Amino acid sequence: MNRRSLLLNPAALTPLLMSLLALSVLLVHLARYGPAPQPDEGTAAHLWQILMVLQLPIVGFFALRWIPEAPRAASLVLALQLGAAIGAALPVFLLGW
Repeated sequence: MNRRSLLLNPAALTPLLMSLLALSVLLVHLARYGPAPQPDEGTAAHLWQILMVLQLPIVGFFALRWIPEAPRAASLVLALQLGAAIGAALPVFLLGW
């Protein structure tokens, strides 16, 4: 199986989309309220947390399913998933939220 077809697999694509959605939630919140910490965790924080945590079982399933069958392509997809998750989490850590 090649990388492109494996990347289009729902178990590979879903975590990437979830990370992008989590990042967009952060960017919209930043645009509306600015970088100052809020006194209470709002909807944006909860959505971000849910999106990030729900990726874990999907990534785990993907790894268990595809690493034995296509280790090189699966490793590249897992690296993309990790990069997307770090990209979505980085603003939270840099802004101290």
